[in-house]
Amino acid sequence: MRFLPTIAALSGIAYASTDPTSNPFDVFKGSSLNASDAVTVDLGYEIYQGASNATTGLNVFQGIRYAAAPVGSLRWQEPQTPVTNRNSVIAATSYAPSCPQSPASNGYGISLLPSSEDCLFLNVYAPSNASNLPVLVWIHGGGYGVGDGAVDFSSIINANNDGFIGISIQYRLGAFGFLSSDEVFRNGIVNGGLLDQQLALKWVQAYIHLFGGDPTQVTISGVSAGAGSVMLHDIAYGGSLGTSLFTNSISASPFLPQQHGYKDWIPTQSYYAFATAAGCPPTWAYGNSSQTIFECLISKDTDILQKASAVISSSGITGNWAFYPVTDGTLLQSTPSQALQEGHVNGLAHLSGNNAEEGIYFVAQNITTQEGLVNWVKLSFPLITDNDIAKLLEKYSTDNYTGPNTLPRFATAGDTGLTAVNVSQITSGQQQRANNIYAESTFVCPSYWLADAYSSNGKSGYKYQYSVPNAAHGADTPAYFGPPTPNLGPDFVLAVQHIWGNFIINGNPSIPVEIARGSRSNATSSPADELANWPQFTLEDPKMVNLNETGGTEYQIDYTNFGFPGVIVIQHIDPGLQNNLRVVDANAWEGGRGSRCNFWRDNAVSNLR
Repeated sequence: MRFLPTIAALSGIAYASTDPTSNPFDVFKGSSLNASDAVTVDLGYEIYQGASNATTGLNVFQGIRYAAAPVGSLRWQEPQTPVTNRNSVIAATSYAPSCPQSPASNGYGISLLPSSEDCLFLNVYAPSNASNLPVLVWIHGGGYGVGDGAVDFSSIINANNDGFIGISIQYRLGAFGFLSSDEVFRNGIVNGGLLDQQLALKWVQAYIHLFGGDPTQVTISGVSAGAGSVMLHDIAYGGSLGTSLFTNSISASPFLPQQHGYKDWIPTQSYYAFATAAGCPPTWAYGNSSQTIFECLISKDTDILQKASAVISSSGITGNWAFYPVTDGTLLQSTPSQALQEGHVNGLAHLSGNNAEEGIYFVAQNITTQEGLVNWVKLSFPLITDNDIAKLLEKYSTDNYTGPNTLPRFATAGDTGLTAVNVSQITSGQQQRANNIYAESTFVCPSYWLADAYSSNGKSGYKYQYSVPNAAHGADTPAYFGPPTPNLGPDFVLAVQHIWGNFIINGNPSIPVEIARGSRSNATSSPADELANWPQFTLEDPKMVNLNETGGTEYQIDYTNFGFPGVIVIQHIDPGLQNNLRVVDANAWEGGRGSRCNFWRDNAVSNLR
């Protein structure tokens, strides 16, 4: 093994400046892969040896460090490049520990995986013969509180003829990554988790050529909070970055909770609650003049801080976390809805998606009356006015169905029959109104706004909905990366993977007719044929693609284990599954979703979205 000259003498840490135009990795000089040892890469600060998978034909590097451990005095500071460590070659054959986890208030997303504050690592999946290939960067979801970067890109890369490289990243979560207050801002940084992601994107720009990738063809992607992160990078620095960090982006169910100012009352109260739980209450500053609350927190052990983060995060409204991105005036200069409406976006093209039944995991399932619904709205949207509530009840009318929550329950067609305002596979009536209000305000409408922000400003915006029953939040991920769930036929998975692959490679999600129809179709023409020329989503003609299947064999799933006792969901499996992909009117979808998204956009400023 031959190591080319490096800057091994460097031993300090380079600060990852929040100036998005600078790249701190420029101080390191990485070396190209040796032809005789294609799984060894010299990054200048460290040397890694991955593994070659003979079955998939991919070189896999797991657990590559992109930042120094953010512990002790580095907590709540800008992420910093690694200390030089060239004493030995590091095996990159296992995922790094996840970042400390903070579950939601209903336990959704709890992870029992080993965790560590020293968690800022990434993973690379590259075809063995990669040369100047496009790159997909995956940002994991989990409400900014849970999750990790352990994702296998083999299936989607192989399905696209080894046409791109896949990278997954980890970032600080919960209070470790998103603690905010005036004191945090003055003594460190807010939005640390987003700055971690930004440093990882700078790492890609500096090093992906060593793995056979093209830094000028980077697509960032994610689901849920990962997609929310993508949205925030799309609007970062007022949309002034152009294509310096990425060219295109994909958001699947972009998570948009309320985005407060960094020193507003709610994030400040979360800060004090976290400090109290960690043993650094506000009275600390008065009783100990030698140490501030912030300094007290820095001195605490990881376990104490993780427990405090989990306690505060799990004590809020059902299905929500306590620590989220905030408007800081620099990285995030306004709320996403405002930035997107003004067209201040980075990159050239965007592909956004949502699922048919996004809201079920995030709303308390005990709403049976309109009074109960209104009480939930006031709790979930504390800044909403009585006048806006009246408008909301009109937009989410019960005219179509006013029956009990128990019946009927079925997956809606989208453009015929009863709509998602009142009916789903999980529930109906007032409960479904609440589920759909949350779904549209928090996941669905942001996906509309993202597609429109690009197509309306001289760029390209595309839109889809994942509708295979049960299309709950996150159910689409197996279609992208596998392994597929039993209700996903092979033709459907291939089509979805090509949609993403063609967007990553060409900046356009259009797919050939034969793939859109699927090998099992005998039709000479099909609505799926329109996917060969996927229309952009525009205000004048808001078209999106509905991704669904038809046929198959019916089977039942008891959703008791998913938190819905007594709910039986009908799904379909092979034999007989066929693709049912078609272009639809996104505004008319589900009884006028476009109008409801306009309502949320008009009221987004007062509701901090």
